[in-house]
Amino acid sequence: MLRTMHGEYKVPGGKLIVVDTEVADSRLKDLQISGDFFLEPDDSLDRITASLQGAPVELMAAQLAARVEAALLPTDVLFGITPEGVGIAVRRALGRAVDWDDIDFDVIHGPVVDPMINVAMDETLVAEVAAGRRRPFMRLWEWNAPQVVIGSFQSYDNEINQEGVDRYGITVSRRVTGGGAMFMEPGNCVTYSLVVPQALVDGLSFAQSYPMLDQWVMEALEQVGVHAHYVPLNDISSQIGKIGGAAQKRFSNGYMVHHVTMSYDIDAQKMMEVLRIGKEKVRDKGHRSAVKRVDPMRSQTGMERSEILDVFYQHFKQSYGAQDGTITDEDLAVAEERCRTKFSTWQWTHRLP
Repeated sequence: MLRTMHGEYKVPGGKLIVVDTEVADSRLKDLQISGDFFLEPDDSLDRITASLQGAPVELMAAQLAARVEAALLPTDVLFGITPEGVGIAVRRALGRAVDWDDIDFDVIHGPVVDPMINVAMDETLVAEVAAGRRRPFMRLWEWNAPQVVIGSFQSYDNEINQEGVDRYGITVSRRVTGGGAMFMEPGNCVTYSLVVPQALVDGLSFAQSYPMLDQWVMEALEQVGVHAHYVPLNDISSQIGKIGGAAQKRFSNGYMVHHVTMSYDIDAQKMMEVLRIGKEKVRDKGHRSAVKRVDPMRSQTGMERSEILDVFYQHFKQSYGAQDGTITDEDLAVAEERCRTKFSTWQWTHRLP
């Protein structure tokens, strides 16, 4: 007896796409597409549906989307529905992709750790989730000393003013994700890491995955009075200026880390002395981060950082039914060892001199 499979996908900024299908001989059968989207003319839905009937179940979302795209005419008008969205809905119906509601999340705040530990946990905790020893999670960072975290592919000398680092006792660390340098003193930033299965972004390009993974924080920012929007690829901005940026890394174990740092009350003068922002004397290898205006969240909200963190924590917890989670002593011990063998080493920090 054939079993009807059901999948749903809400297009970011668009509408809901619903796919019901059966499978016979490893191919889609009796597929139906529905939702609250708009299509003109009506028979465009018939052509989209026909393009997927009989498709092999192993096709990726991008391949399914290509079939849909080929069935469309120049005169077709789509509103709230995209070929990529249809492909993702099919993958979800087949159990190849997941939605937020399919994931049992933890939400974690802290603990306060040495600067390097947070960077290491972005690698070690992903392995714990992939091994099934920990649920996927959103974790708000806390740290006890000033630090600069540079992107995986940045040149140390191009980004760091060593004189300023030495003057202020700054810890410089290199993270596993790409992107630009982050100047982070205790209490001046809001930073979180999100560890999820890559199936959550199945069918999405990197550019599409960033706003999708941060939709919850856009809603939380709205709650604290910041009207934020995404600036491709990975910047979060408001009408007044840039708030922060995101970065991510996808691991071979099927999981990924996506993290965001937003400025709360930055010491811009000290940042200028620590980072090579606006300095003309730079070695001609690598690339400096773009100089962008950073607008502190404190000036827009008038709220204490702890209050903003609580809003973020509670909003994620309520949005996804997350449970309160913790970082264990064993987690910290593993991260400390990874710091000793990798993240605290000169070879890693200066791997791009």
